Amino acid sequence: MKETFNIAVIFGSAREGRFCDTVGTWVVETLKSDHELSVDTIDPAVLNLPAAHVGADHPAVAHLHTALTEADGFIVVTPEYNHSFTGELKLLIDAAKQQWKRKPVGFVSYGGMSGGLRAVEQLRLVFAELHAVTLRDVISFAQAWDKFDETGRPIDLEGTNNALHHMMTDFKWWAGALRDARYPQGKHPLLEAVAS
Repeated sequence: MKETFNIAVIFGSAREGRFCDTVGTWVVETLKSDHELSVDTIDPAVLNLPAAHVGADHPAVAHLHTALTEADGFIVVTPEYNHSFTGELKLLIDAAKQQWKRKPVGFVSYGGMSGGLRAVEQLRLVFAELHAVTLRDVISFAQAWDKFDETGRPIDLEGTNNALHHMMTDFKWWAGALRDARYPQGKHPLLEAVAS
């Protein structure tokens, strides 16, 4: 029996009318078709984190910490705003610390000419500080608004699905290796709490 991995797909925008819903929904639906993955979403527009850092007692922060702790790794769907990533995404990242540690992070980016890659490069620096491992391969949509059809699927569905599958093959390797290193005897604290 193959391992299964809990994956959190993080929406990187909370802007009204965001294109992140289109890109993120494609990512979530595609990953849910993989029986080795259990997929959850973390959406700053729904989470509504406080602008000030108030600690884990705040319900939104507590919910975020639980979702991050349960995940074996993360896929960040990020736009590029002004050559960087969004303030909402930085607020979400900074609201936690240990929950990111020693887990893989993959990226699906979108934007104009750069396809969001400048946002990804800056996010790599942030996640390195949090002791997370970012994957080399990225799914990037340049001129993203022209890359999806009216149903919200990529126009090059086969090519983009293959690219995502390729990235997730490495992602699963890292997720398994890092989970085994974090819990060498399979002693995952959440599983132990449920069992007791």
